[in-house]
Amino acid sequence: MSADMWGYQPMAGYTTGSSLIGYKVEATDGSIGKVDKHSDDVGTSHLVVDTGVWIFGKHVLIPAGLVSGIDTAGETIYVDRTKEQIKNAPEFDKEKHTGDPGYHEVIGGYYGSHRA
Repeated sequence: MSADMWGYQPMAGYTTGSSLIGYKVEATDGSIGKVDKHSDDVGTSHLVVDTGVWIFGKHVLIPAGLVSGIDTAGETIYVDRTKEQIKNAPEFDKEKHTGDPGYHEVIGGYYGSHRA
């Protein structure tokens, strides 16, 4: 897993402390949902995306390193993975996210092995 998987890339256009809640999220091949939660904590920055009816209300954790761009005027975030790759990602697990140190490794490993 790449060390920069859990940090926003400088070219993505994220400003520390900005709220991304409610932003639309676009995969490389279309819309996947909206940001429900996000974090810009060093080493664990991420988005929690509510995929809504697209995949039956599943929430997915997307490492901030996959954000390829942010359109603040259009409130849209672009991620460097396909809809299918995100659909097949492990579902967000709030308990493991906060209590299991290996959880981020599993998520990072999944996305690291699936390039757009």
